Amino acid sequence: MTTLHLKENSEHCPAEGILKIISGKWKPQIFRLAIQGPLRFNSLLRQLPGSSKQSVAVALRELEEAGLLTKTVVKEKPLHIEYNLSEKGEQVTHIFVSLQRFIG
Repeated sequence: MTTLHLKENSEHCPAEGILKIISGKWKPQIFRLAIQGPLRFNSLLRQLPGSSKQSVAVALRELEEAGLLTKTVVKEKPLHIEYNLSEKGEQVTHIFVSLQRFIG
């Protein structure tokens, strides 16, 4: 699902777009962990019991395409990739935290 498609559907309710972006398999958990700091793929897999490489990769790509995460190649040995909240992701953390508080 593209961001453009989400914008078209979210015109009726402003919250609908962000809820669609952060909902789905593993995305809420990934976003919650990204709020705490940079994520590395293998570390993320260990923190998401029952997840698969493919499902986590898809969720990361969708969060990145939505502009909530940035992907950075860290040129240290060993070479690795980190995912961080983007500026847009930082802006919606308060919404996510409020949802977590509401749910309990």
